[in-house]
Amino acid sequence: MHELYKQILTAIGEDIHREGLRDTPERAANALRYLTKGYSENLDEIINDALFESDMSEMVIVKEIEMYSMCEHHLLPFLGKCHVGYLPNGRVLGLSKIARIVDYFARRLQIQERLTSEIADSIESITGARGVAVVIEAKHLCMMMRGVEKQNSIMTTSIMLGEMRNNPCSRSEFLRLIGP
Repeated sequence: MHELYKQILTAIGEDIHREGLRDTPERAANALRYLTKGYSENLDEIINDALFESDMSEMVIVKEIEMYSMCEHHLLPFLGKCHVGYLPNGRVLGLSKIARIVDYFARRLQIQERLTSEIADSIESITGARGVAVVIEAKHLCMMMRGVEKQNSIMTTSIMLGEMRNNPCSRSEFLRLIGP
């Protein structure tokens, strides 16, 4: 991959032999590998059996999970926060695993709409929850640094599954609890 970065730098008119750029192709390749590490990870290993039997039937919410991803259309970052809630059905997921699931899907080339859906579907599948809700609020550098160059726009996406979608009280409780 570093050879390809050399070609890109040369194509934009840079001198890849100047001091500041000598190691850039390797650094950029390593950075891209890290930013897209979701492709090389395994969700079962991430969960690592951290699913526990529980009588808990009330809503579980983890909000304001920092999230960083890469726009698949422009290869520019988008970043923000993810809020996840679910209604347990006899099992709860280890707290840190929710954030790790967000990272697992975010560390790929993405669009925010699909990312939101993948997180929700995954949590529903893993936990067997009665309902799952995911809301992502993010700023997209592809919209801030190029194109319309709007600095303060925030994209919000949401997915509601099961009781979180079908039960207005559950949906409302989740949205109220993640609100400002």
